[in-house]
Amino acid sequence: MAEHDPQTVKVVVVGHAQHGKSTLIGRMLAETGGLAEGRIEAVRAMCGRRGMPFEWAFLLDALQAEREQGLSIDTTQTRLCTERRALVIIDTPGHREFVRNMITGAAPADAALLVVDVTEGMQEQTRRHAYLVHLLGIRQVAVAVNKMDLADFSFTAFADVAADARACLAELGILPTHIVPLSAQTGDNVARRGAAGGAMDWYEGMTLVQALDQLAPAPRPTDLPLRLPIQDIYKFDQRRIIAGRIESGRLRVGDTVLLSPSNKTARVSSIEAWGAAQPVLAAATGQSIGITLDEQIFVERGEVISHLEAAPVLSTVFRARLFWLGRRPLAAGDRYKARLNTAELQLQVQEVETVIDVADLSARSDGVVERNGVAEVVLRARSTVVLDPFTANPATGRVVLLDDDDIVGGGIINMRGYPDQRHALTVKSTNITSVDHRVGQESRSLVNGHKSGILWLTGLSGAGKTTLALELEQRLFRKGYQVFVLDGDNIRHGLSADLGFSPDDRAENIRRVGEVAALFARAGMLVITAFISPYRSDRDRVRAIAPDLFHEIYVRADLATCEARDPKGLYKKARRGEIPDFTGISAPYEPPGSPELVVDTGSQDVAQSLAVLLDYVETNLAIKAKAPRAGRERR
Repeated sequence: MAEHDPQTVKVVVVGHAQHGKSTLIGRMLAETGGLAEGRIEAVRAMCGRRGMPFEWAFLLDALQAEREQGLSIDTTQTRLCTERRALVIIDTPGHREFVRNMITGAAPADAALLVVDVTEGMQEQTRRHAYLVHLLGIRQVAVAVNKMDLADFSFTAFADVAADARACLAELGILPTHIVPLSAQTGDNVARRGAAGGAMDWYEGMTLVQALDQLAPAPRPTDLPLRLPIQDIYKFDQRRIIAGRIESGRLRVGDTVLLSPSNKTARVSSIEAWGAAQPVLAAATGQSIGITLDEQIFVERGEVISHLEAAPVLSTVFRARLFWLGRRPLAAGDRYKARLNTAELQLQVQEVETVIDVADLSARSDGVVERNGVAEVVLRARSTVVLDPFTANPATGRVVLLDDDDIVGGGIINMRGYPDQRHALTVKSTNITSVDHRVGQESRSLVNGHKSGILWLTGLSGAGKTTLALELEQRLFRKGYQVFVLDGDNIRHGLSADLGFSPDDRAENIRRVGEVAALFARAGMLVITAFISPYRSDRDRVRAIAPDLFHEIYVRADLATCEARDPKGLYKKARRGEIPDFTGISAPYEPPGSPELVVDTGSQDVAQSLAVLLDYVETNLAIKAKAPRAGRERR
């Protein structure tokens, strides 16, 4: 016998209703000695009393309703031991009305077993379950092609279903570990061969139990970065004890920790464990503990404690691969309560990017997600929230949406195309004092004859931002304005020459430009900027630098129009995959919600668009216009 691996693997069994999942698990338990003594005889007697044939599924089904209706409606977990390791087998309901239960059962799994009836093949619900396995981040998938006895153990029947299953999983980026032909009813290829009298001698692979033996346990959560979501704060005598459960990583007394999203740091003075006879010096994943800090800083439920060197992401926006359970459809603009670890907050659906048709895994972009649908959506919060991409930390990389406290959706988080906003909230400079100028902005405006300001032109590449900015600069200069253009290309030759085009570098570029533009504007200049500036949060931060000076101008043209223009050939390169993270193609663009001005270059030519801009400047920024138009208030 092989050496037994002490690590347990959790395997969720999924598939269409009536394809034999519970029967297969019951047979595995019987074949591996995982049943209590007398269990089979008790079920056999029960079936006899009811005048029905013996059902292996009844060894597993725990609810009376399941026995009466012949289907599983709840998740059941049971343990069995193979030659190599212990397995936790999670049986989930296959019927579409109980998909919520299936998701609950599958969430903690390390691997999945997809059961397919050889006589029916890959049904829509089978494909939906496969997608949900993918949605939950499970990448180890074995396939059991069941009921081979009903197909006379035909190799051709097996090969057709195996090819279909392989193709379905390939579209999800999953390579099945094994595809095993078997009969749960006869026991052939479950844990042993030969039950069918040699009818499947054409199959030379592993039995199902041997295939499950090959599955690897998930990475140990203790090896992941520390995540301790705060559950509550208690006061005992003079101590403030911060309580929570360590979801991943380790913590020791003396560690310096970071609290997110408040960005505060402190040192752990003690670890409090209920009922501990000795002082606790360290704790690890899965432990519910309390800690005290060396400073009496304000913390609250929902914050997440981490180490400084491996902090979670802070952002106001993120993507989620979402499974929708709500009775009314999900659409852009909807607001829901959300749970992120121990935090509860309001989220708005900013965009439904892709809706997946689980029947054929095709994608559409109609923007509406019906019940039991799956989609990739963009969610936005009013303030900064603490996030982990699921691929980086499965323990904290999930989000749940609620409507009137009912769970209506759940999914896994990814930050593709969006930056970590933590750097924008961190001030590293110390011992600095602001300097007040002796020449005020009003005095500068009176001398210049116009108000200072920042005309922030934002829009897709090819929308016409630079063309309009340069034309506007020239026209205003001729009118006597102190005006200057900051453009993406010339800034990146100097001030931002050290930055690339990743989401984090884009955010830092806009931060720098915003600070420079604010300095120019406070010096009395009218600054025109021409930047894609794709993230709403970055533009909002620039506005916050100088809210009285900032004018957001949306240079609007749709993607098809911009791509048709493609003045620099960038869209062609992006479509060929030569430019990663290209806005509009492989990276997001978030249009302004309430801009001061919209210039529609998709329907207007340069002259018309320029006239709109000039009118806006003269109306809002001119002080002593030389020739004011009739009927307009002079400013």
